[in-house]
Amino acid sequence: MPATPLPQPPEVCGGIPTRGPLNALENASSAAILRVLRVTLHTGFALLLAVGLVRMLMSGGALRWVWAAAAVVLAALYLAGTVLEKRHAEGRTVVDPRRYSVLWLGLVTALWAFLLAGSADFAWLAFPIFFLHLHLLPRRGALLAIGLMTAAVIGSQWAASGSPVPHAAAVVGPVLGAIFSVITGLAYAALYREAENQRRAADELRRTREELARSQHEAGVLAERERLAREIHDTLAQGLSSIVLLGRAAGQSLAEGDSATAAARLALVQQTAADNLSEARSFVRGLSSPQLEGTTLVEALDRLCGRTETDAAAAGVSLRCRLEVDGEPQDLPQPARVALLRAAQASLANVREHARASTAVVSVAFLGNEVTMDVYDDGRGFDPGAAGGAAGAADGSGFGLRSLRERVAALNGTLAVESAPGEGTVVAIRLPVEEP
Repeated sequence: MPATPLPQPPEVCGGIPTRGPLNALENASSAAILRVLRVTLHTGFALLLAVGLVRMLMSGGALRWVWAAAAVVLAALYLAGTVLEKRHAEGRTVVDPRRYSVLWLGLVTALWAFLLAGSADFAWLAFPIFFLHLHLLPRRGALLAIGLMTAAVIGSQWAASGSPVPHAAAVVGPVLGAIFSVITGLAYAALYREAENQRRAADELRRTREELARSQHEAGVLAERERLAREIHDTLAQGLSSIVLLGRAAGQSLAEGDSATAAARLALVQQTAADNLSEARSFVRGLSSPQLEGTTLVEALDRLCGRTETDAAAAGVSLRCRLEVDGEPQDLPQPARVALLRAAQASLANVREHARASTAVVSVAFLGNEVTMDVYDDGRGFDPGAAGGAAGAADGSGFGLRSLRERVAALNGTLAVESAPGEGTVVAIRLPVEEP
């Protein structure tokens, strides 16, 4: 008899599924125990049936070939049911044996009863069949069937002994065997439920890990998009805007015949394009701004003020920009340096392009455990409540303030904008820093 899984009810049919390496490892111990129990049960059924058949044939009864045929039919029926269940559990057949499990069990039990009526040697075949009842029937129905089968075994042993009173062993043996079968069957079911719980827990853990990995990946993608958006806005977008303005100014100078001024403005165009190319290569690699390489934040901001004046003058705008430093400059963490430089770049670009200001002041104060930076201009101002929306304008403008807030918030800092139409603008940033 091959070692195939027992025909089982819907909740236990198919043995213990092991879906993936993780489940196989976690359920290996329980699955091994259940497999041994199944093999033992099927082997015991085959051996007991064979012993009963041989003893019955050796008895030389007139109807022994009838009982032999019934035993062969029982063996074939048992084998067919277990093989079909095995194939269904492995997904190799679409026929679901669970629909016929009770009918199959009834036929097996009826054939056993028929064999028992012919020879008491088939009595002990009842014990493997007890397990089938425990698996395929509700508990009360299974216990009732086992009780009736135990009584039939006792009756067959009594009849075979020819004694007017059944021997104690003929009663105690079947009863103890039935009790042991029930306890073993219930233990098997409990062990299977535990294995199923482990499998479900492993499936849930795997799904949770997959969802967590997916959400972390999506969060990483969104964070990288936000980073690139901020970098593009604060570097490339501003640089391209400057190139457009300088190109128009150079074209105007050429139209007026002022080739020297046009050449100077074209040189600024080339320099701006080179600077932005270097910026693009840096933030694609996730590095800091080239303007901070080999220099301090104060020096980079001072050069930025000078560059702002030059770009404004090249575009025909009179703008004075100066840097003010309060406190002893300290060596800031790289993220804080980049954030402050980008904030100054974006703020001064807005001043140059939108504020129509004559003066801009970048004020940096080093206060020990924090650094502040204010960018002030005396331009036309605006309504902060109507700017820097979540989505920005359709042309891509309006993204600057939101980008600055996100950049500063990522460093646990604060950003405040004070402005009103006709009263200029102040962009105030505070960043906490570790003390030296």
